[in-house]
Amino acid sequence: MIAFAKAHACGNDFLVVEQAQLPDALWAEAARQLCARTTSVGADGVEYFRWSGELAGSIRLFNADGSVAEISGNGTRCVAAWMAHERGAGAGAVIRIETDAGMRECRIVRVNGSFYEIVSAMGIPRVQDGSVTLEDGTKIAGTVVNTGNPHFVILVDNDDFTVAGRSWQSIGKEICFHADFPGQTNVEFIRLRDKGAIEIRIFERGVGPTSSSGTGTCATASAAIALHGCESPLRVTAPGGAQLVEWPGAGSEILLTGPASLVAVGQAYLDGVSS
Repeated sequence: MIAFAKAHACGNDFLVVEQAQLPDALWAEAARQLCARTTSVGADGVEYFRWSGELAGSIRLFNADGSVAEISGNGTRCVAAWMAHERGAGAGAVIRIETDAGMRECRIVRVNGSFYEIVSAMGIPRVQDGSVTLEDGTKIAGTVVNTGNPHFVILVDNDDFTVAGRSWQSIGKEICFHADFPGQTNVEFIRLRDKGAIEIRIFERGVGPTSSSGTGTCATASAAIALHGCESPLRVTAPGGAQLVEWPGAGSEILLTGPASLVAVGQAYLDGVSS
C-alpha cells in the first residue's frame, strides 16, 4: 500500500507521493501502475516529494509511462497547493520547490476550500525558430522552446488545429518521437485569437494528448510574444481551462498564474512492488 494525494490543474492531474515510502528504484514502475486510468488511481504523472523546510521541498516527476520529466508547471503548482494545505498556508505564502529544472517559487494568491490560485516563477525561456521534416517529407515550421523542459510549438490557422491535412494528435505524436529530439519533446499547437489571447492543444511527452500543461502554456506564450505579435500579459486557453502568462521578453523570467485543486487523499495497492 502506498499513500498519495491527488490534485489537478486545469484537468492536468498528478499524484503526490512522499519519497520515503519506497526506494527510488521502484518509482518508475509505481508511477506506471498508479497513473493507470482504469486499473488504479489514474493521473498524468507522479510527483515524488520530500520536505526540506516549513514551506520548502523537492520533487522528482515521473510521467504516466514511467519516464522521468525535468519539470511540470502544473505538477509543481499542484504540489505547492498540497504543501500549503498540509502547512495551513494562505494567501501571500511563498513556497519553494526544487525540481530537476531548478528552484521554482510559488506564491499563493487565493484559497477557497480545496481550490488554490497560484503564481509561479517559471525560469527564463529560451526561444528559437526551428523545423522538423516528417517521415513523408513534409517540413513543419515551428519554434523550439525550452522552459526547463523541451517544446516544439507550431502555429496553426484553423479551429481544429490540423497541420498538413493531419490531426494535431497524429502530428504531435510523430514529432514527439522524432529523431531530431533524442530525448523526445513536448509538442504544442497555437491559434492566435488576438494580441492578448491564444488557444492551444498539447501532446505531452510521456503522456500523450492532455488537457493542460504549465510549461507548455509558458512555451506557447513565449513563442507567441517573441515571434507572433502577441503581448504580455497573455491569456492561454487549453481544453482544461485558461492560465495567464506574464513575460517582458528575452532574458526575463516568465510568470505563470493558474489554478490547482486538491482532489483526494488515500492509499493504493501496488502489484509486485514492495517497499
